[in-house]
Amino acid sequence: MKIVFVGPTLPDVLDLVSADVVVKPSAVQGDILRAVRDGATAIGLIDGGFEYTAPIWHKEILYALSLGVTVLGASSMGALRAAECETYGMIGVGTIFRGYASGELVDDADVALLHGPAELGSRPITLPLVNVRATLQALTQIGKLHPADAEMLGVAAEKLFFKQRTWKRIVASAKSACDGNVLEHLLVSAYVDQKRLDAIELLRLLHQIPERRLSPSRLWVFQETTIWQEMCRRFEIASTI
Repeated sequence: MKIVFVGPTLPDVLDLVSADVVVKPSAVQGDILRAVRDGATAIGLIDGGFEYTAPIWHKEILYALSLGVTVLGASSMGALRAAECETYGMIGVGTIFRGYASGELVDDADVALLHGPAELGSRPITLPLVNVRATLQALTQIGKLHPADAEMLGVAAEKLFFKQRTWKRIVASAKSACDGNVLEHLLVSAYVDQKRLDAIELLRLLHQIPERRLSPSRLWVFQETTIWQEMCRRFEIASTI
C-alpha cells in the first residue's frame, strides 16, 4: 500500500494521483506510525500540521525506514523532514528539498502558509515564501522585473508573517516605484508554485515505486527509546477508542 500525506500544496491531488495511492490529509504526529502499522510499503510526505497539532516526529520516519518502507519527502513538511533524515535513507524530492539540504534554506517558516480547513479542500489563502522567491526569480530571469524591484519585493515578503503574506500586502509593503496594480497583476499572472511542482514530482516517483517493502539498511539500528515506547502505547490506546 502506498500512502501520500498532502493538503494545501495540492488541493486537487485526487485528479493527479494514481489508483494505487491512498491519499491522506496533512500528517500530524502518529500518522506515519499508523501508516506503517496499517501495512504501508511506501509513504510520500508533502504537507504536515505544525501549529495547533504536534508535527510528524523524526522517529516515526526512522521507524518506517527501519522496516524497509520507502519514505519520500517534498515541498513543505516533507522537504524539511527529508533534509533532516536523508542520512538515514529518506528520499528528498524537488527544488525546495535541495534548498534545505544544501543550507540555502534554513527557516522552517519559508514553506508555511495559511489555508482553509481540510473539509473545504485545504485551499491556500496566503503565499509561502519559497513560492514568492521562485516567482521573483523567474520574472527577473526573463527581464519582466528589474532586479532592484525583485529584491525590494523579496525583502518585503520576508518581513510579513506567513498568515499575512499576499501579493497585495507584499506590493504595498515594498513601496516600489512601479504602479502597484500593474505590479500585482504581473506577480499573480506569473506565479510560480514551486511547492506544487515539487509535489507533482514526488507523486511521479511514488507511482514508480514497487509495492513492496525493501530490505532495511544495516548501516544504523533503530533505537526503541522510552519516549518512543510511550508514543506507541498512546497510539495503541487511541486506535482502540
